Amino acid sequence: MDKAALALFFIVTGVHLYASLKKDKALRAKTKPFILLTLLAFYCFSAEPVLLTVVLALLFSWLGDVLLIPDGVKWFTAGGISFMISHFFFMITYAGMTDIDKVNRLALIVLPLVFVVSTAVIFKKLQPHLPKALFWPMLLYLLINGGMNCFAWFRSMSSTGSAAAITAIGALLFYISDTALFFVRFNKDSRLKTHFLVMLTYSLGEFLIVLGLVLH
Repeated sequence: MDKAALALFFIVTGVHLYASLKKDKALRAKTKPFILLTLLAFYCFSAEPVLLTVVLALLFSWLGDVLLIPDGVKWFTAGGISFMISHFFFMITYAGMTDIDKVNRLALIVLPLVFVVSTAVIFKKLQPHLPKALFWPMLLYLLINGGMNCFAWFRSMSSTGSAAAITAIGALLFYISDTALFFVRFNKDSRLKTHFLVMLTYSLGEFLIVLGLVLH
């Protein structure tokens, strides 16, 4: 069943990426809800043990996907809140797998600073294009995504195998995906004209996060 779920994940994701590239809004809307559902099925069939925090993180990511399908600020905000909750559940998961004593003390300071600075630079470029009401909530959201990344990379630093590194790379792709989404949605002068890069980095990021947790 795990292989069947994984195959379905790649098929649905492939069709969705094709729809994103072709700007086929109807096909994107039909396929998007099944990306995280098939990935959740893969996790549940593959992981041992199945962690409730991971299941909840993926469920809230799925809900975020669904809420972002309609246009409008209210839907965008609701989707962002759902993804924010997802990030917190991922943080709890990573924290439980991390031996903080093995993490370099300098990294505990430098890594959060890297994400704070990168987020500040991103929003400096986005600010002229964002509605004033969304600027601070979106900034907070991306900082929380950065926090999720920090926990993922701290876990990687305290682990000897490749599983934690795979999850950390996935988390970084998630951060890149959110950044790309903001530019696609709000910066009409951006080079990013479709959701292809957004969904490529998002789908691959979520997959690598789950794969690293399954291999743990």
